[in-house]
Amino acid sequence: MITVRAPGKLFVAGEYAVVEPGQPAVIIAVDRYLAVTLTESVDVGTVHSPEYGQLPLVWRRSGDDVTIDRDHHPYDYVMSAITTVERVRARRGVAPKFFDTRIDSQLDDVSGRKFGIGSSAAVTVATVRAMSDFYGLALTNLEVFKLALLATVQIAPAASGGDLAASCFGGWIRYSAPDRAALIDELRRHDPADLLDADCWDGLSVTRLTPPEDLQLLVGWTGSPASTTRFVDVVKAKQATGDVDMAAFVAASREHVDELVRGLQEHDDAAVLDAIRGARALLQGLGTQAGLDLETARLAALCDAAEEAGAAGKPSGAGGGDCGIVLAPPSADVARMLVAWERDDVRHLTISVHPPEGAVDDE
Repeated sequence: MITVRAPGKLFVAGEYAVVEPGQPAVIIAVDRYLAVTLTESVDVGTVHSPEYGQLPLVWRRSGDDVTIDRDHHPYDYVMSAITTVERVRARRGVAPKFFDTRIDSQLDDVSGRKFGIGSSAAVTVATVRAMSDFYGLALTNLEVFKLALLATVQIAPAASGGDLAASCFGGWIRYSAPDRAALIDELRRHDPADLLDADCWDGLSVTRLTPPEDLQLLVGWTGSPASTTRFVDVVKAKQATGDVDMAAFVAASREHVDELVRGLQEHDDAAVLDAIRGARALLQGLGTQAGLDLETARLAALCDAAEEAGAAGKPSGAGGGDCGIVLAPPSADVARMLVAWERDDVRHLTISVHPPEGAVDDE
């Protein structure tokens, strides 16, 4: 039996812009986890998860490929990860085995509502890591990330991979994405194992950041789910019609991210707070251009309460629900903010940053 857990994530700045290859975002890994347990089995493999109900997803083998019993559950991130790593296993000459997979998550509440802190990414990363251990593949952090991204783009082609990077590397990171359209094209022509060292990752960058020493991280949850894919698709459609000036948005986002990174590196808390405020305003403007309610009433209440308390807050991720993040200096009246959150039905999540893991060995 092998158990691997992967942390969730929260975006600090750079949402939407990070979808463009080479554009940066700041992301943190958080100490809420999804665990994947593999146990060797015979004849068939299964995936057990509360999301799949009482019946497990069942998969079988067809040569070196795996096929899904679609009566139980549709194709998803777990099976994409399994299929992708199985190709690497076959290429490295490791004998195939069946295994049962158990998924346990802290990334949603007791009713099953997701907090919006990266469950799809965490389950993909944890599955890749667990299979690496199961088959003795000894994948590096970077190889885990690359295989997780290759698995993800087969399900969500526009995914930036920032949540995967946070889950792989932990801590505070600056991340920029490779060209996923190019990756998908390469996958049509090459085996995933051939792409790990191929020249198709231009734009990919993962850099560790120094966490702020004197700024307290607080996370609020609005209780409303948000669809990142739908919102990104709407923004792209509005960009095509000229309603959204994406070039200007991306340039402004990069300025805020660069200022945030500089503030963190130089321990300039005022610059960090200003960058958070600027990133919030930029997302508000994008929502107006796209006709999207990126900052819902509860997210606005969350952020406004932070400002009134002397802190800085913004939506985390695509907006439209899910979580907001706050960075509070020692002078901030955090107690006052939390009272306001309770009044406005914003749930304070007791979340901290998951520590860095291993080397950041990007190319």
